[in-house]
Amino acid sequence: MSLKILSRKEKERVVRRLLIQAPPGEFLNAFDDLCLLVRDEKLMHYQGECAGHQHCQKYSVPLFIDGNPVLLSHHNVVGDYRFFDYQSKLSFRFNLLQNQLKDIQSHGIFRNETEYLRNVVLCALKLYVHEHYPQGNCNVLRKTVKSKEFLIACIENHNYGTDCWNGLWQSKWIFQIHPFLTQVTGRIFVQAHFFQYVNLHIVISKDLKESLEIVNQAQLAIHFSRLVEEQESKFQAAVSEELQELSNDVLRKILRRDLPVTRTLIDWQRILSDLNLVMYPELGYVIYSKSVLCNCII
Repeated sequence: MSLKILSRKEKERVVRRLLIQAPPGEFLNAFDDLCLLVRDEKLMHYQGECAGHQHCQKYSVPLFIDGNPVLLSHHNVVGDYRFFDYQSKLSFRFNLLQNQLKDIQSHGIFRNETEYLRNVVLCALKLYVHEHYPQGNCNVLRKTVKSKEFLIACIENHNYGTDCWNGLWQSKWIFQIHPFLTQVTGRIFVQAHFFQYVNLHIVISKDLKESLEIVNQAQLAIHFSRLVEEQESKFQAAVSEELQELSNDVLRKILRRDLPVTRTLIDWQRILSDLNLVMYPELGYVIYSKSVLCNCII
């Protein structure tokens, strides 16, 4: 089989695809490893900024503005790679590679009843998150769709860079402002990546729909936070019970390939020193990294 040199467009497509596939908390690791392989600074930084914007939306990357947490998601994207924060009333671009806010602009907000309700719900949600999540962050956004106003509550908690594993808890709750009764649509998402003895990914998610009674702003905030607490506690208990029941034999059966039987650590330094990278676009890339082993089929 002959070696084929990739065109620039093919490199851009593969690099962006691999960066978007990076697990939560490992975007910069994947970017640094690809830089060593691609050796095209201009290409890598452009694709890194584009893929980083998508990564922030997908995994609710947290940052702080004036001491207040902001969770980046597609719900507060305002176009042209910009995000908007209701608390600080600022729109900005965020460069994940440099961990830096750019092109910050101030905006006004129409302070109606929905805006006051958003603040009340945020206060109640902060109390819940502070009590249950050691590194948790939350945010409440508002959105108008066809003259209908919605509140969107986002929660994020993560543990990155600890003993060869990374983990993310993420949940989003959306409901429309209706008198007396509204339906809350929620989604809980958990992803963990373990890469010491084996490259193991665990992804679990659940969609929920619950009814919420609206009496007044204070009662709505309290009932909403209780609903979130109840549903997330049930989800966590179910996941913990399911994982405890998985023995080594059962886990091996559901994996894509068998676990290593040597039970010894991989000598990455020796592998990297002996590595010869061959690119076969018709078959795909195999890229080896100290933190991530990625297979990307073109």
